[in-house]
Amino acid sequence: MAFTIKKICCIGAGYVGGPTMSVIAQQCPDIQITLVDMNAERIAAWNDPDLDQLPIYEPGLSAIVEEARGRNLFFSTDVEAAIEEADMIFISVNTPTKNYGKGKGMAADLKYIELCARQIAAVATSDKIVVEKSTLPVRTAAALKSILHNTGSAVNFHILSNPEFLAEGTAVQDLLNPDRVLIGGENKDAIQALVDIYSRWVDTDRILTTNLWSSELSKLTANAFLAQRVSSINSISELCEKTGADVQEVARAIGMDSRIGSKFLKASVGFGGSCFQKDILNLVYIARTYNLDEVADYWEQVILMNNHQKQRFADNIIQTLFNTVNGKKIAILGWAFKKDTNDTRESAAIYVADHLLNEQADIHVYDPKVPSEKVFVDLEYLNSRPAAETRRLVSVSEDPYEACKDAHAIAILTEWDEFKEYDWARIKRHMKSPSFIFDGRKLLDRVKLEEIGFIYYAIGE
Repeated sequence: MAFTIKKICCIGAGYVGGPTMSVIAQQCPDIQITLVDMNAERIAAWNDPDLDQLPIYEPGLSAIVEEARGRNLFFSTDVEAAIEEADMIFISVNTPTKNYGKGKGMAADLKYIELCARQIAAVATSDKIVVEKSTLPVRTAAALKSILHNTGSAVNFHILSNPEFLAEGTAVQDLLNPDRVLIGGENKDAIQALVDIYSRWVDTDRILTTNLWSSELSKLTANAFLAQRVSSINSISELCEKTGADVQEVARAIGMDSRIGSKFLKASVGFGGSCFQKDILNLVYIARTYNLDEVADYWEQVILMNNHQKQRFADNIIQTLFNTVNGKKIAILGWAFKKDTNDTRESAAIYVADHLLNEQADIHVYDPKVPSEKVFVDLEYLNSRPAAETRRLVSVSEDPYEACKDAHAIAILTEWDEFKEYDWARIKRHMKSPSFIFDGRKLLDRVKLEEIGFIYYAIGE
C-alpha cells in the first residue's frame, strides 16, 4: 500500500535532527514537521525569536529556520503528541560511545535509541514509518523491530535506515545538494514514501536504496574511510618533518592521481567531531564481536594515529619552549573541532590543552563561536584534574588579541578564516620574546609571520 506523509516527527533536535528537518520543512511546505526533544532549554533556543540564539551554528541555517518556523516547522517538548500525530518518525538522538560495561570505550550506547523505540511503541495507535537517522551499528534495526513488533497492538511499524552524511560547517549545503541519499529498508512502499520526500529537491539518480544492513554499515564505512585518509597523511607528516620533505607538496603530488584524489589529504593536528572516532570504534567493536581481529586491528590503528598526532603536537610545544611550559601563557586559537561550527566534540584542542595543563601551562582560549563555559565543561569531562585547578589554569577570552597578549606561544587548533586576517604584527608586539606560533591547521603564511619575527612551526614541515 502507498503511504501518504502529511506529518513528520523527529525525536532529537541536535546537530543532525535540527538542520535535516529544517531543510525538509523548507523543501516540503505541505508537510508538517515537528522536532521534539526532552531538553526544554534546547527547544526554547530553537523557538527563540533571536535567530542568533539557535542552539546550532551552521552557515545558512538561521535563514531556513526563519522561513519555515511557524509555517510547517515546529519545535516542542511534547514528544508523545508528536509521535501520535506523525505518519513518519525520525530517530535522531545521541548514540555516544559506551563509557561503562561490556564494550566500554568502543561500542555505541544504544540506550537512547531503545528508549525512543519503547516510547513509540507505547504511544502509537496508527501505523508508522520509523526512520533511523542516528549513526548506528549494523543490525540495530533488528533491535528496533523486536521492540516495535512486540507491542501486542495491531499497529504496523516499518523500519528504514537513512544515515546522514553531513559535514558540520557545510551541513545546509550537504542537505540541499547531497552526493547521495541512502535509504535502506524491507518494505518497498515505506522506502518509496521517503524517496518521494527527498526527490522534491534531489535528483532520483542520487537516491540509493539498499537493504537495512547495507545502509547501516555504509555510514560507518564512509566515516572510517575519510578518517583513514586523515590519519594516513598525518603519519606521512611526521616522516616529512624528519626528512625535509613538505607534506603539502607530497599531498598535492599524490592528490593529482585520479585514483587517489585530493580530498581529506590535508595534514593537521588530527580529526575531531562526533562521528569519525565514534564510528571507527564502533566498527572495531563489531569486528571483534565476530572475532575478526585483523579487521579490528586495522581500523583501530586509524584512531591510534590520530591520538598520536595530538600528543606529539603538544609535546612539540613543550620541547620547543625549552622543555617546560610551567607558568607560561599559551594562547589557543580555536576550540571547535573545525571551522563554521560551534561543536567541540572530540576537538583536538581539548586534548592538546589537557596535555599542556598536565605540565601546568597557563592556557588562554579564544574561539569565535564556542561559549566560555563549554571550554571548561569539555576539559572537566576528561576528569584529568580537579575542576578548581582547571578553572585556575584556563581562561577564555572574547577577544583574540587579549588571549594572545603576553603569551609565550600561540597554538592554532581550528581553521577559522578570521585567523588569517588578524594584525599579526600587533599580536607579535604584545607577546613574550621569542614568540612562537604552532600552526596545527597549516592555516597561516609562514613567510609573512617569519618576516614579522615569529618562530613558526607547522605540521609536516
